[in-house]
Amino acid sequence: MEENLILDAAERYFKGELTSEEKVYFEKLREDTPEIDLMVVEHGTFLQQIDAYGQNRDFKHQLHQVHKDLLQQGEISEDGEIVRPGKVVILWHKYKKVTAIAASIAGLTALFISALVSYFTPNGKNEIVMLNRKMDQVMHNVKLQDNKLNVVLENKAPANEKATNAGTSFLISAKGYLATNAHVVAGASTILVQNTKGQEFKAVVAFIDNAKDLAILKIDDEDFKPLTTLPYNIRKTSTDLGEQVFTLGFPRDEIVYNEGYMSAKTGYKNDSSTCQLTVSANPGNSGGPVFDKNGEVIGILSTAQSKAEGVVFAIKSKNVYQAIDDLKKEDSVYAKIKNNSGGVNMKGMDRVQQIKQIQDCVFMVKSFAR
Repeated sequence: MEENLILDAAERYFKGELTSEEKVYFEKLREDTPEIDLMVVEHGTFLQQIDAYGQNRDFKHQLHQVHKDLLQQGEISEDGEIVRPGKVVILWHKYKKVTAIAASIAGLTALFISALVSYFTPNGKNEIVMLNRKMDQVMHNVKLQDNKLNVVLENKAPANEKATNAGTSFLISAKGYLATNAHVVAGASTILVQNTKGQEFKAVVAFIDNAKDLAILKIDDEDFKPLTTLPYNIRKTSTDLGEQVFTLGFPRDEIVYNEGYMSAKTGYKNDSSTCQLTVSANPGNSGGPVFDKNGEVIGILSTAQSKAEGVVFAIKSKNVYQAIDDLKKEDSVYAKIKNNSGGVNMKGMDRVQQIKQIQDCVFMVKSFAR
């Protein structure tokens, strides 16, 4: 929708001139698009300011006309000297309330605009927030989620390093390669990944693209047993607007499920490498996979808009393929990495069964620094 059409619709909205269908559509558009909502709020403020200015102008014109009438009636002289004080005092009492209201409107309007500018003006980090969480919130001794599992959990956290960040990752290769966000592992000297059973494995950064906020990790731990195949595909094609999606991640010390929908095909400020989702996400969801209704990976959670609830941005899954290709070019050691072709067709499978197939491929990431 063009800007002038949005402003025209906003003006009709504030005047109550929209039909019931137009009003429902317009309010839904505001809810789904924070940029349009901000534009509407700013235009509403502008209209209020214009209205206040018009009231103030009319009042000044009225005072000027009163002054002219008083001159003609001989109540005051040309130099402003009062001829009949009584009537002027009565006139002041009559209009002083209007004067006070006009002054109040001007003052409140200035304060309101100042507050809006302060609230809505983008200011870098406060406008977009990363979805990693601080490691001091992460328990090292995670309880087993399957009490029947007979394993001894080894704490592999380095004793001489400081815990920094935590996030989420997921397997992109059955051989132990995972995708996550670059900001989750930035500056890390040691990286651990932890599965849903609480088992920790050492990992290293195989590839990182800070511009796209994408990293590929490789599990480098003899305790890790490679899988035969992965239960999901990584989707190359784009996702349709309004398509249902769901996420798995570690905003807590156990895996958490959320669902939502695709709300924009581009990300923050029309970034074409990302998309916008309407879904609940919290610190710790960084690097987590986004799945479509068929259980295919369509993106990687990365950031959220701080001033709009539920507005989350994800790196499009096609960037994973590009990262793998770049990794192969950089180091021939990784030449044999294969893009996952999927093992289980989860189309038509109910969500509970899909999650059971997927959850063992999603890992918490823990970063440490010296």
